[in-house]
Parts: sequence; structure tokens; C-alpha cells
Amino acid sequence: MEVTGDNLLTPEDSNQIHGDILESIFNHVPLVDLVPATYVSKSWKLAVSTSLQGVGGGRRRCPNRIKPWLLIYNQNTRFPHSTTAHAYDPRSHVWIEIHEPSIKFISALRSSHSTLLYMLSPSSFSLSYDPLHLTWHHIKAPHIWRIDPIVAMVGKRVIIAGGTCDFEDDPLAVEMYDLETCKWEMCESMPALLRESASSTWLSIAVNSNKNKMYVVEKSTGVAYSFDPSIKAWQGPYRLRPQTTCTISHCFIGFANHDRLIFVGIIGDDIKSIKLWEVDGESLEVFREIGEMPKQLVERLKVISSEDDAENMTCFGTPTPSSIGVSLMDDLVYIYISSVGGAIIMCEISGDGGGACSWTSVKKMSGIDVDRCKVTQGTILGCSMVGLDDLDKALRGSRKFQVKETG
Repeated sequence: MEVTGDNLLTPEDSNQIHGDILESIFNHVPLVDLVPATYVSKSWKLAVSTSLQGVGGGRRRCPNRIKPWLLIYNQNTRFPHSTTAHAYDPRSHVWIEIHEPSIKFISALRSSHSTLLYMLSPSSFSLSYDPLHLTWHHIKAPHIWRIDPIVAMVGKRVIIAGGTCDFEDDPLAVEMYDLETCKWEMCESMPALLRESASSTWLSIAVNSNKNKMYVVEKSTGVAYSFDPSIKAWQGPYRLRPQTTCTISHCFIGFANHDRLIFVGIIGDDIKSIKLWEVDGESLEVFREIGEMPKQLVERLKVISSEDDAENMTCFGTPTPSSIGVSLMDDLVYIYISSVGGAIIMCEISGDGGGACSWTSVKKMSGIDVDRCKVTQGTILGCSMVGLDDLDKALRGSRKFQVKETG
């Protein structure tokens, strides 16, 4: 079904379906199709809300709750740089094609710590941070020319650090843009220990929205620092290395629900395994293992293929730890090969604090995989917490959503 703004009409008759029966039906309806249902009547709107929220207290989670979408953008590297967008909704287990206006091209599209999308050139800086990227903010470029910086949204401030061009004096320079004052400010430079890895290629970042702090970890060593925008300074170093006999070749960090800092470790140069640990948010000490990807899913992740395995294995070879990408939000972790066609593995972390994990492979949508393998395509992945209000706003604009396949 294609959902557009034209679907948002109020029927004269709600067919007298109500109560638990209606909520049970809504449990099986894709999120994008629930938006028109909220306009049928007040009782239907209440039933939609109840079906998504469930009951219970504390950390108990409703199984039918809204979950973070995985967003995949394919941008053509040639003029006019057209962009296609698809999303996977884990609550509904469906792939969705998003029809939206073309994004005004500034430079190559990039993503950072899940929701944030941005484009950076020597003369301009464009970013979007709402869940469906309905609004783009076009601001003056930072003072220092950068080609591969880390970029983070911390409260109403945008932090951009490292990734400078070779001719810049300070490769560790940090600048901060205040969205309220519309001004750039210079901050304390990145720590000297990160001099050889001060770019998004070699660093993983996470943002704690409640504490208004950014955390940075060197993917290959686990050396970590935190940055506080209020004082424009860094703290650390911290050593994010679990007590394990396994060799961790690559790591990522991200915040799950309830400010739980999660450490994702790639085991071995040949990706023997992938494990998750929880990190103490105060001391930044890795204190317990909470999950390990099942071996059959590890092997599936390592197969780079679309419709023709042999051809693509010849073109792209066996994936390395540096080719792994991770997006983490709420209690979901998406793990994937970041540049070419491959499996997408999803891990759901228990919300009760017990640390249990459930793993599954997301069925790939036909068409996306082929596009991801084209040399003329740049692929950007991230995740967003998309709610009914976000979809309603998008539908009232110029977006259309079409459910394509069951994942």
C-alpha cells in the first residue's frame, strides 16, 4: 500500500470495531499504515496509541512498541547526484520505499551517530537531524577545511573535529556551531594521542543526550575520550578494553536505552565473532559481556553478495573489520558491511537491564543490494526513531511511503 497525504481522510463509519479487537488488529499493521487510522475517530486514535505503548512499568518494554528504523540512502556520484531512500521498520518487519524531493547537493552525503545526516564543502555546511530528514539547515562552513571529520549533534550544538586537509596547521582542531546563536567557536583541540586517527574513518562516536557529552573511541585500540561542549574541553584518556582473551581488532560505541553505553567488538582480523559489552557510564570501564552474535550469522555477514555471489566476491573480496558498520539506537544494534552488498544483522538488547540479546538477520530488499554494489552509488546508513507524528508531518508534506517487502 502506498501511503500519501491523500489517504488522511476521515471515513464516515468506523465499522464499529473497537476495544481489544481493534488493538489486536493494529498490532499487525505497519506503522506507516497506522497514520490514516488515527483520523478515523477518537476511539481508533486511542487504540493505535494503546497498541504501540502497551502496559507495564519500569524497564518492561511493549513488544509492539515503535523501534528505530534503519535508513539507507543511495546517492549517485554523478550529476545531478540523485538520491534514493529506503527504510526497514523492525516493529512491522517491512521494507519501505520513501519518495521524497531531491536533496540539494552540496557534497557527498554522510551520516554520523545514527540520525544526523550532513554535507560539508569548503564553503558550506548542510545538516539534517530530524528522524525523517524533512528539514535541512544550511549554514556557513567551519573556518577550517575538512575532508573526513567526526561530526556530532550534542543538544543545540554541532561539534566538528579532526579530518582536516593536509595543509591545515592543526589536524586536531575542533569547532562548535551553536544553532541558537548561529556562530562558530573554536574549542580545545583533540588529544594528541588521536593525532594519527583523527577522522571518522578511524573513530567511533556516541552522544549522551541527557548528559550533553560526546564520546570518542579509536576503533583499533579502544582508547577513548569524552568531550563536554559546555566547557569546550576533553576528558580522558580511558581504556575501553574488555577483560577477555579474544583479540579485538575493531570496536564501536553507542548509547542504548536508559543511557547504557554499549561497546561492540569485532573479534579477529578475519571476523571470527562479534560481541557486545556494557560500559559503566561514569568510569568508562567495560564491566560485563551482554551478547555474542551466533556463528551462523557471523558467516552470513561475511558473505558479500547480491544476486551473483561469485561475481561480487571477485569484485569486492572478503570483508575486513574496517568494512563493518554499526548503528545503535534505543535497544537495537544494526551491524552491516558499510560499503557493498551484504547481510544486515540486527541485535535487540533486553530493556530490563539483564543484558540478554536476541539476534536476527534482516531479509534484504531486492533492488537495494544491487544499487549498493554500483561504483556510481554512494551508500549512507543510519537509524532513526520514527514515530507517528513524524510520519504524519512527512505525509502532509511531499513524502510518500510505499511498503515494498516483508523483512
